[in-house]
Amino acid sequence: MTSVRNRLQPLSGSRGLLFLVIALIVGACSPKLRPVPTPVKSPEAPVKVVPPPAKPTAPKVSVISLLLPFGLDHIGPGAAYTDISLKKARIAADYYLGFKLALDSLTSYGYNYKLQLYDSKDDPALAHKLAYNPQVRASDLIVGPVFPDDMKAFISVLTSARKPIVSPLSPESPSTFNNQNLVTVNPPLDYHAWCTAQYINDQVKPQKVFILQSGYSVDNDYIIPFTKAIDSLSGKHIKVITLTVKKGQLSPLITQLSRTKQNVFVIPSTDQAFLTVTLRSLDTLLKHYPVTVFGHPSWARFSFLNTNILQHLKTHITAADHVDYKAAQTITFIRKYRNTYHTEPTSYAVKGFDEGLYFGQLLGTDNLKNLGSTDFTGLHNDFHFIKKTGTGWVNTHVNLLLYTNFELKQVQ
Repeated sequence: MTSVRNRLQPLSGSRGLLFLVIALIVGACSPKLRPVPTPVKSPEAPVKVVPPPAKPTAPKVSVISLLLPFGLDHIGPGAAYTDISLKKARIAADYYLGFKLALDSLTSYGYNYKLQLYDSKDDPALAHKLAYNPQVRASDLIVGPVFPDDMKAFISVLTSARKPIVSPLSPESPSTFNNQNLVTVNPPLDYHAWCTAQYINDQVKPQKVFILQSGYSVDNDYIIPFTKAIDSLSGKHIKVITLTVKKGQLSPLITQLSRTKQNVFVIPSTDQAFLTVTLRSLDTLLKHYPVTVFGHPSWARFSFLNTNILQHLKTHITAADHVDYKAAQTITFIRKYRNTYHTEPTSYAVKGFDEGLYFGQLLGTDNLKNLGSTDFTGLHNDFHFIKKTGTGWVNTHVNLLLYTNFELKQVQ
C-alpha cells in the first residue's frame, strides 16, 4: 500500500503530467506496492540497470517517506502557481514518478514497500514540523526535503544516530548540514574539482596548470579544492599559476607557455561576459600554442557558450548527471516510462528512478548500512559513497566529459 499525505490536485500550466500524478496517488493502493504473497513473474522487459537483485532475506515491508515540494497551497481558490513554484512542483512530480517506477520494478523480485508522500512546499517551517511527524520518523528511509534551507530545518531536529536521510538532488556540501544521518547523492563541487585534478595529474601530466579567474570570489569555491587536490596528487610537482583575466588579456602568460606541449587552463568561472571574452582569447592563442581547457560543471547548461570554440580548445567538464540516451539501459527505461505514464521522462525522473532502484534494493536486502561497499551504475551517474565523520555519506563519483563532434562524450 502507498500512504499519501496531501493528495495532489491539478497544477496550472502542467496539467497532463500532474493529472497523471493525481491518478497515481488516488490509486495509492497500487498492487505493485502491496506485499507479494507468491512469486511474481518478471514483467516483460523489466527495467533495471544492475544485475537482478538478490531475493529479500525475509518477507518485510520497507517504509519510505518522500518529502517533495509539490506546493499544494498554490491550488486553493484565489491561489496560483508562479513560474518558480510551478517549476518546483514539476521537479517533485517527475522525481516521484521515476522513484515509484523503480519500486514497481523491484516488486517483481518479491520486494515490498510502503511509500509515504509528503508535500514539503519548499517551506523550512513546514519541513521542521515534518521532522516531528511520528510516521516520518519511523520510516526505514527518508528522502528529502529537496532544497538546502528545507533540509537544514528538517535535519536539525534529527541529530542523533538514526536511519538515513537522503538529500536526493542538491549538491550542497554535507558540511553545511553537519548531520551524521545525511546521505548526499549529488556530488558537491569539491569532488568535481578533485576529478579534474586527478585526470590532469594521471593522464595529461603537465608541468604547469594555469587557472584563469574572473576576479569574483565565487571562483574560489572551485579553485581552493582544485589546488589542494593537484598539490596532493602530484606531490606539488605540478606548478599552479593563477591569473585574474581582464578583458581577455592573456599576455602576462605568454612567456610561460609551451609551443610543443599541451598548455592546461582551468577556468572555474560561470560568468557569461567573462567566459565569452576569455574563451575567444584562448581560441586566438590556439593558433600558436596547444591548449586544453577544463571548465566548471555548470557549463553543460550554458547555451551562450560557442560549441565550435569549446571543441577547438579540447574543453573538458565534469558532470554528475550525464545520461547516455543511446545506451540500451536508457532506451529500456524510456520505453517503460512512456508505456507507464504516457509522457517523456525528464532528468529528474531519471534521477528518481536511479535512486529508487539503489536505495530500494538496499532496503530490501537489509544492506542500507553498507553504502560504502555497495556501488551502483545508474542511468545518470554512478554511486560510490564514502563516510565523512559527522556529516554522513557522500557520493564521490563524477563523470569527465569532452566536447567532441558537437556533443559531450564521456572520457572517464
